[in-house]
Amino acid sequence: MHIRGDHAELVVGGRLDVRSAADARTVLHSAVDDGAGDLVLDLSELDSWDATGLGVIMGAHRRAGRCGRRLVLRAVPPQMQRLLVATRLHRILAIEGGIGVESLPRV
Repeated sequence: MHIRGDHAELVVGGRLDVRSAADARTVLHSAVDDGAGDLVLDLSELDSWDATGLGVIMGAHRRAGRCGRRLVLRAVPPQMQRLLVATRLHRILAIEGGIGVESLPRV
């Protein structure tokens, strides 16, 4: 897993899972605490995430809200969009461009 960027926009790549969760959490919390306005997470380079990785995203979302900021997901890969829809988190998280629920394959 790698994360690059600053307190306004981060690009997340690789796997966001139980092995990388602690490092990702540290980087995301620092970015939330050190900035202002929207924090954009570009997920275009993310290969996969598991429940722990999704928990890291939700934790950053809650922390951003407490800091008066908004966490915005950008370029969410289709398989991850399906997970957000299945868990109904697409209704809670800010997703740039939204998710075209009707265009996702049914599972």
